[in-house]
This record gives sequence, C-alpha cells and structure tokens, in this order.
Amino acid sequence: MPILVKIINRSSNELPSYATSQSAGMDLRANLEAPIVLQSLERTLVPTGLFIELPEGFEAQVRPRSGLAIKQGITCLNTPGTIDADYRGEIKVILINLSGEAQTIQHGDRIAQMVVQSVEQVSWEPVSTLSETARNAGGFGHTGKS
Repeated sequence: MPILVKIINRSSNELPSYATSQSAGMDLRANLEAPIVLQSLERTLVPTGLFIELPEGFEAQVRPRSGLAIKQGITCLNTPGTIDADYRGEIKVILINLSGEAQTIQHGDRIAQMVVQSVEQVSWEPVSTLSETARNAGGFGHTGKS
C-alpha cells in the first residue's frame, strides 16, 4: 500500500511517477529556465522544482538513471543522495558529466530517480568486544574472485 507524501510542484513538469507497476524509483526532471551545458568532468546542481514532506521514519534516495549514464555519461554525485524526513527545501540533483564531450540538459529531462523507503534509527551500545564470525575483519576483496 502506498504511503502518502505531501508535495509542492513549482515546475511545469508532471509529478514524479512510477514508469511500471513494479518500478522502485520515480524519475526526477530538470526544472530549468535555460539549458545547461555540462562540459566533460564538470558538475552542477540541477533544480527540480519539487518540495516534499516525508512521513517520519522515511527517507528519499536520489539515484542515477542508468540510461543517462550509459548513453550520455551523466551520473549523480553523492549517490545515493539522502533526503531526510525533516528536509523541506527544494530537491536538487548533483550531476557530473563523465563523458569526453559536452552534454546538454534541457528543461524536463529525466535526470535522476528517487526511491522512498523506510529507515530505522539505532541506539548505540558501547562494548569492549564484538562476537566472532567466520569472516571477522576480512573485507575489501577478502572473499576473492569466483
């Protein structure tokens, strides 16, 4: 069952929506007065014109769109970007052009996807030891190639 999220849309774009019945993310669109030309390795902050009020216990994650990444070399920095339940500012997306040529972002372009999910908060329990596992401190390639 969907959760109810309050939203203000100050753009001329449609509200984010799921492309298919089983999509996890909703596309975010650029809200621009003029196109942005991103040079190779340049990054910029792209406004969406969207403001949301998430229920307590939820977050929104801003993630890259795979098509934009493979076709144009544009991806999101700070991925996934977290929108906390108490944030009320405009949703903006940090994009970078990793291709070798300039890329243009137009008003209404789908620039990222947003996934809303529940989150848990932790309470720390300071201890002097942790339980042992077969892995223990092994990490960063510890399990090798298969």
